[in-house]
Amino acid sequence: MLNLCKAFLYAMAISLAVPNAAQASELKPLILGVHPYLPHDELISRFTPLANYIADTIGRPVEVRVGRDYAEHIKAIGNDTIDIAYMGPSPYVEMVERYGRKPLLARQVINGNPYLKGEIIVRQDSPLKTLADLKGKCFLFGDINSTMSYIMPQHMLEHAGVPLSRLGSYKFLEGHKNVALAVLSGTCDAGAVKQEVFQEFEPKGLRALAELPLVVDHLFVTSGKLPAPLVRKLRKAFIALNGLPEGRQIMTSIHPDMTALVPPKDHDYDSLRTLMKSKPSSGH
Repeated sequence: MLNLCKAFLYAMAISLAVPNAAQASELKPLILGVHPYLPHDELISRFTPLANYIADTIGRPVEVRVGRDYAEHIKAIGNDTIDIAYMGPSPYVEMVERYGRKPLLARQVINGNPYLKGEIIVRQDSPLKTLADLKGKCFLFGDINSTMSYIMPQHMLEHAGVPLSRLGSYKFLEGHKNVALAVLSGTCDAGAVKQEVFQEFEPKGLRALAELPLVVDHLFVTSGKLPAPLVRKLRKAFIALNGLPEGRQIMTSIHPDMTALVPPKDHDYDSLRTLMKSKPSSGH
């Protein structure tokens, strides 16, 4: 009789465990959103190791989703239609201005440096020597919400006496690599890209005409609708990457020179916030 009772209890435990396991596998995935600063498939590849790590840590599926453009990405996290967002400095400032603050998870550090770097680029054989030489020339920007491919270079050109109205022409392209490729091909005289992309294309025939002003780097934020215990768990998981054996590989998958993830503060972006509120005299 005792053995029969044990068998019955074991069978009951198995029957109860099966629905629970099925329920866990059917949990709605968290969406990790990324702005399209690089080609879609490359971004999926770069962020999938992080998504898998988060999923294993919290016991819930995580999917990587690349926004159609920067504006859609800002709107998605602003309206809480994605759960985690990787954001550039300018899109983050714009999102907070329009939708209010969101819980912060982590900010990336590149080669031990907290700042995002970028370059105004030309071909190595270009006769252009200074920003003033860009008057009357063709200039390529990335997305209109991009920190290093529009916001910072536009202000830098303005202060150099080359507002948009004094350029011969200017265009907007999708993604930093497209800007680099177009300048390299001679489609346009100059453009602006983040340092990572410049370093990739410099050996192929590009040089830096000027370094862009430094701003605090990219960060991860969450939807305002996520439960506080889950936000705390996510925050702990991001920072824990610094000490895990697989952490380095996950971070360098996102950026080849990422050395750490650190706790961010909204006031880290106050100087950029001030700059973005000072509208250039030239329209676009």
